[in-house]
Amino acid sequence: MPVTLDMVDLPAKPGVYLFRTSNERVLYVGKATVLSQRIRSYFSSKPDRVMIPELVNKADEIECIVTNSPQEALVLERQLIKQHRPRYNSMLKDDKSYPFLALTKEEFPRIMYTRHPPEDSWKWGPFPNAGAAKQVIQLLRRHFGIRDCKELLPQGCLAMHIGLCAGPCIEAGDYSQRVKNVRRILDGDASDLIEELASEMDNYSNSQEYELAASIRDMIKSVRNVTSQQVISSTVYRDCDAIGIGVKGDLAAIVVIHADEGVVKGQEAWPLIHRGDEGDSIAGFVVEHYTNRRPPRLLLSPIPLSDTITKWLEQRRGSSVEIRTPSRGDFVTLTNLARQNAEIQVTRMSNKTSGSLEQRAADDGASVLSMESLDHIVCFDMAQLLGDSRVGASICLRNGRPSKKEYRTYTVKGKAIDDLRMMAEVVERWIKRVEDWPDLLLIDGGETHLAIIANLLDKHGIKDRMKLASLAKREETIHREGHEDIVLDRRGRVLVHARDEAHRFVNKFHRKSRAKKRLSDPLESVSGLGAKKLQSLLRHFGGRQSIAHATVSDLKTVPGIGASLAQRIYDSLH
Repeated sequence: MPVTLDMVDLPAKPGVYLFRTSNERVLYVGKATVLSQRIRSYFSSKPDRVMIPELVNKADEIECIVTNSPQEALVLERQLIKQHRPRYNSMLKDDKSYPFLALTKEEFPRIMYTRHPPEDSWKWGPFPNAGAAKQVIQLLRRHFGIRDCKELLPQGCLAMHIGLCAGPCIEAGDYSQRVKNVRRILDGDASDLIEELASEMDNYSNSQEYELAASIRDMIKSVRNVTSQQVISSTVYRDCDAIGIGVKGDLAAIVVIHADEGVVKGQEAWPLIHRGDEGDSIAGFVVEHYTNRRPPRLLLSPIPLSDTITKWLEQRRGSSVEIRTPSRGDFVTLTNLARQNAEIQVTRMSNKTSGSLEQRAADDGASVLSMESLDHIVCFDMAQLLGDSRVGASICLRNGRPSKKEYRTYTVKGKAIDDLRMMAEVVERWIKRVEDWPDLLLIDGGETHLAIIANLLDKHGIKDRMKLASLAKREETIHREGHEDIVLDRRGRVLVHARDEAHRFVNKFHRKSRAKKRLSDPLESVSGLGAKKLQSLLRHFGGRQSIAHATVSDLKTVPGIGASLAQRIYDSLH
């Protein structure tokens, strides 16, 4: 039954509200300075957003979480959106594919390039340009000696001996000051480092060492890409960001152009899942974007932002932040530039998406599973022969296409001979090495397989990192926890393709594994000794060692083994 205003009784306090269905699925998360007033706007006869009537019609209840201030509600809203990924909220598209730079808060902090930064760390990012971020981390290690090892070694490490680490494990020295300098640079104050690099580049150039000069030039470019340095100049640009948005249906692109010290800096472009309200999309992006970076003194937005966001940005910056929606002057030029670039970006993204049959298949699969995207799938399958040659494999699809460099094979190390425990082993080994979590982890099997792997993900505390499903061959049925089974049709072909590709790949590896083993196992080459007779032999004698010590007479006592076959088996073993 659709929710009505009479059913809702929210307090006149700041907080977050959630539209839910009867099965506890969150459809929308919003924030409010006064909850009771904000919620009334959803039941207006003339709603201000296109999606509101559909949202109200699908929701069965509205619940709220009261906070101490509107700023706390703003932060909580973004956390809940990340957790529940509601259907009607705008959000960054595939934000997990972008890396962060992080400094841990240990006694001697270490620097990390990661897609999942530790909660208790200083974070910068995410960065759309992953290559530049990697070069910057190398540059910072070379210039400041920040460690990247997972543990301190009393004898030091190779990085220390080749000058990439200051060696705090041996002597602390000025390590804390080095960390402060690195934090300054990653906060955007990289002018001293760039001047030093530029001087070094000039020296190499003057001495005609052009290759070294070119490498320094690339480093400067990397620092500028991450810390945002110059492109065009204007005397009024002082520590400001200009935001532009381009929209095509449910797809949007937001471009941020940075400016400081009289110059316009390089831009960053972000894909966005857009839900019809540009104000909501921009507000959500601003909170997401400046959660892990220092806000500028001036923010230029195409749409006015609320006082709550302004106060939150000031808290993040530690000083005043001005938000403008300019109508004339140089700032209009800057916002127009951001808008034009955003429109170009969204057009390119739209053309790329619509032109790919594989991407369409991935989008169709996401629609079938009621997921926002299915651009990254990892699928597992197992193979064995009578408990022998036990192997597993995983394949990866990116945007509906096989990403063969991410295919993996596994030889089962444990003693399990059933598919369930073998699959649990190889999935657990995959978990310990994976860096980029998929949208969907798909396994070949039924509900029992699903339950085993779900318990495994829960045990490692990563159940919320990705969706999990099993695909049974019978009627091509998808099983998921907490959802009804789905019999796939044409729209789910990307899932069937993933399962079939995993099956093909694991069988190929299984054949190779058996072929290698056959070279060292004489029983595999005995003419007339098939799988069933080999199984009878193993059961009768209890193992290969006993078979090796058996006489021809002993071998003839096995059901199905005649005199001639017994002689051939004996000859192959002796």
